[in-house]
Amino acid sequence: MQPQQQETGGDRPRFETLAIHAGQEPDTVTGAVVPPIYQVSTYKQDGVGGLRGGYEYSRSANPTRTALEENLAALEGGRRGLAFASGLAAEDCLLRALLRPGDHLVIPDDAYGGTFRLIARVVERWGVSWTVARTSDPEQVRAALRPETRLVWVETPSNPLLGITDLALVADLARSAGARLVVDNTFASPYLQQPLALGADVVVHSTTKYMGGHSDVVGGALVTADEALGEELAFHQNAMGGVAGPFDAWLVLRGIKTLAVRMDRHCANAARVAEMLAAHPRVTRVYYPGLESHPGHETAAKQMRGFGGMVSFRVAGGEEAAVEVCDRTRVFTLGESLGGVESLIEHPGRMTHASAAGTALEVPADLVRLSVGIEAAEDLLDDLGRALGALG
Repeated sequence: MQPQQQETGGDRPRFETLAIHAGQEPDTVTGAVVPPIYQVSTYKQDGVGGLRGGYEYSRSANPTRTALEENLAALEGGRRGLAFASGLAAEDCLLRALLRPGDHLVIPDDAYGGTFRLIARVVERWGVSWTVARTSDPEQVRAALRPETRLVWVETPSNPLLGITDLALVADLARSAGARLVVDNTFASPYLQQPLALGADVVVHSTTKYMGGHSDVVGGALVTADEALGEELAFHQNAMGGVAGPFDAWLVLRGIKTLAVRMDRHCANAARVAEMLAAHPRVTRVYYPGLESHPGHETAAKQMRGFGGMVSFRVAGGEEAAVEVCDRTRVFTLGESLGGVESLIEHPGRMTHASAAGTALEVPADLVRLSVGIEAAEDLLDDLGRALGALG
């Protein structure tokens, strides 16, 4: 199930090797195999304008952040990676760099609540309009495009309903309309999916999630294969200042080293959880692209290496029953976020997607979202089974 764009050969190292080595040569002074944390704000110049390695001030560039940015670009098959203080800081930079008053963008009908809030309550005030479309349906995307459309925004798998978008197909639609395709690759990670190879112009990440992997850092990233676009984004990154600090960059780099092995375990555990939920009498629907019943299963199998660690499901008994399940688990921790080694459970309607209430992006009230961690699968199954079995 490994798509062609992830194959490597010749002199190019494979993903697992890049994750550990790209952007991370041993320190030239000490030989340290882990890049140092350059906890510094400014740098001595060798005469006015005589910069050592191009470093003058850490908002503009920092060696630890440079290592992360080079690593991110290598993992996504891009030419330029940029690291930010959060995923939303990365999105804000991208939107302000590429949109002008009067422009239009297409957003998915199943998007992260923070992305929707940024677009609907901040970007719209700049005179930018937006249209909601189910991006898994090419005809809806085509109908949403306008002459002034500049961006098509996609999450695949989407948050929280795990929708799957055919990236190559939507990339062609966007290109034919003179728009750029932006793909939030947070749920998949570059290990499972590489949107640039499928036609995307920019990849967005919350590196807080699977890239960091340990729920101990907040960060974001942009990656592009277009050098000119990369320069434009880098200008805005420096001008706006929402950069990743050196320690945060170091933590993400450390997490990335084990990304491949963690994602393999996340995928394996999530598949078992999804199968158990699909057979449970108190569950009315399961959203997981690894299930053959999922409408995007074939597309996901075509463009992904695996189906990821996120599972959502709907509970018989409605909203209160869904909330009760969230309250009753013990191995699954009730909390927002995702992608860490520990399993998390949440109620999107009251938590991560509360900002979408009353809009076209409102999520079902009986929906529960799981971030399936890397614990023993049997313990996760027992925990969910007990929580569902305790429903009145």
